[in-house]
Amino acid sequence: MTASVSDIAAALNAGEVIPYLGPSTLSLCPGATVPPTPEALAELLTSKVTVPHKIRKRLTQAAQFIENFKHRKTIVTLMNDAYAATPEPSALHLALARSAAPVVVAAWYDDALREAFVRERGTAADAAWGQVQGLSQSEHFGTWTGAYDATGAIAEAVSPAWKTIVYQPIGGHAPAGNFLVSDSDYVEVLTEIDIQTPIPAEVQAIRTGRSFLFIGTRFNDQLPRAFARQIMKRSSDRHWAVLPEAPTRMEQRFMEEQNITRIDMPLDVFAAELAAAIGETAAA
Repeated sequence: MTASVSDIAAALNAGEVIPYLGPSTLSLCPGATVPPTPEALAELLTSKVTVPHKIRKRLTQAAQFIENFKHRKTIVTLMNDAYAATPEPSALHLALARSAAPVVVAAWYDDALREAFVRERGTAADAAWGQVQGLSQSEHFGTWTGAYDATGAIAEAVSPAWKTIVYQPIGGHAPAGNFLVSDSDYVEVLTEIDIQTPIPAEVQAIRTGRSFLFIGTRFNDQLPRAFARQIMKRSSDRHWAVLPEAPTRMEQRFMEEQNITRIDMPLDVFAAELAAAIGETAAA
């Protein structure tokens, strides 16, 4: 089903849409210096630790090698260093932080979205937002997610007062350096994800009947497809993905299976239009 940018913005401001941000949204952040892709991250990690040549460009395998031979603490330290610089939030990040989206998914490790919420909604302990991040089983065995309030403090659970959950299924730099990045991290999650164990109950409840808007996300690899499929399970039958590049055969098949309509627009153009439309529909 087609929809205009203004229609999507209106639905988003009505709380009917869950934005799902992928790594490419970093390209919208002015002067961002943190690794914006799995390939760039793999290159950075393997510049710090020698790994076999054949896996140097494969992020999860390279991270697993480092974890196996240099200890888990080494990969966590490298990841924290890689994402220590907070990107300047784009106009889109800031607009989403002002919107009525009940959940915003950030499927990369950077702090741009968190910083947008800090600026727009503040860091008071009772601020109406918080974070939920995926946890590595190698560090938090038996606990799949961690919740954090706007101050960055650990929360015992998602607060009913949070009007928006910033959900980072593969973890993130702030506030606690949680990262799903190695083969073993993903094997643990993917073993359970079909029965939804790693997905917070609050996110499962909120997604019911709602649409997803994928921004800066490609579906040309098994991992992003698996996470997207399971996070949007039992949601609406109307979704969108900004995909200016021609989809691969597997991407096209996935989008058809999931009722995702392709938005064939350059990412920066769509982001600017959506940010403006969010402001206009909120003021109307």
